[in-house]
Amino acid sequence: MNDYKKQLEIIKQGIEEIIGEDDLLNKLKTKKQLVVKVGFDPTAPDLHIGHTVILRKMRQFQDLGHKVIFLIGDFTGKIGDPSGKNKTRPPLSDDEIQKNANTYKDQVFKVLDAKKTVVDFNSRWGDKLTAADMIKIASQSTVARMLERDDFSKRYKSNQPISIHEFLYPLMQGQDSVELEVDVELGGTDQKFNLLVGRDLQRNIGQEPQCIIMLPLLEGLDGVKKMSKSENNYIGITESADEIFGKTMSIPDEIMIKWFNLLSMKTPAEVSKLEKKLEDGSNPRDIKIELAMELASRYTDENKANEARENFIKKFSSKELPSNIELITLSFSEIPSLPNLLKDIGFTKSTSEGIRLISQGAVKIDEVKVDSKEMQLKFGNKYLLQVGKKRFTYIMLQRK
Repeated sequence: MNDYKKQLEIIKQGIEEIIGEDDLLNKLKTKKQLVVKVGFDPTAPDLHIGHTVILRKMRQFQDLGHKVIFLIGDFTGKIGDPSGKNKTRPPLSDDEIQKNANTYKDQVFKVLDAKKTVVDFNSRWGDKLTAADMIKIASQSTVARMLERDDFSKRYKSNQPISIHEFLYPLMQGQDSVELEVDVELGGTDQKFNLLVGRDLQRNIGQEPQCIIMLPLLEGLDGVKKMSKSENNYIGITESADEIFGKTMSIPDEIMIKWFNLLSMKTPAEVSKLEKKLEDGSNPRDIKIELAMELASRYTDENKANEARENFIKKFSSKELPSNIELITLSFSEIPSLPNLLKDIGFTKSTSEGIRLISQGAVKIDEVKVDSKEMQLKFGNKYLLQVGKKRFTYIMLQRK
């Protein structure tokens, strides 16, 4: 895309903050292709959906024609990112880091375009650094500067230990930007200090400082702490459809809309409609099922997501359902309206009765109350259809 102002508009969607926005606009205007970097330390064997907040922004840069580098921090992973931590991270062995790193290379392509992604490892230059090189890099910052970091400051004031090697982490992340001559670095809001160090190191050697784009942090399953592998409050993108669906259904209602905004492919207008439904008294579980279906479908497939939904309903609602429910398969050239479908299967005598029952909240699809006569089913999916308390059927529509 050549319209640099339009590019900036797209890039700014869903972000928290840009540092160097004027510089970014100028880079978009004068450079054909920007170098965009995001670093991930392989601290556990799988990525989680919290990472996809940034991965989706990386994909936007790819779609706009820019060079995206997925940087695996197999060198910085030996240090451990202290961001947001109240204690020193335990170091990982070389074998653990390499094993985890190898899994990352496959997982990111659930979001990124494999043909347009550069996968790199910061051990490529980190392992070559001499003691003299490390001293030179360390000389570009001060202890006072490091203690400006909120997490370091809190630990220092509360007499919690800070290991010297932890001060090296933001410096080495900044050195990554120097080595790759990065134009834009993406990160979460908790990465602000580290990202700014990259600008400093680039400026010190005469490079044009990188622009910084920070994205909101995604709260994990507990609804409080940032989604994190170390906190075990995450959904891995390689987990089964049942796990993704069930874990999504477990999140607190209060963070559901934020998850829609950061993870869903729905438009802002569509998310606003869901938020309005909640405000008007709709059951949060019904809306959460939409989110669970979308995530399970994206990271597995639609058939597995449908099975996960059925399994979830059986697990938590089976006591309310008859033991034998008939499966009805119908063929149509076009999907009928729900009121017409209710009449066709004999659950109502007329379409007007179907409309009335829907408006009264007496019709449910997969245990979710239907709130519009405009709702349509899809060909090939199996649904649990319920009218009132006694009429149940599984239904599947086929194309003629």
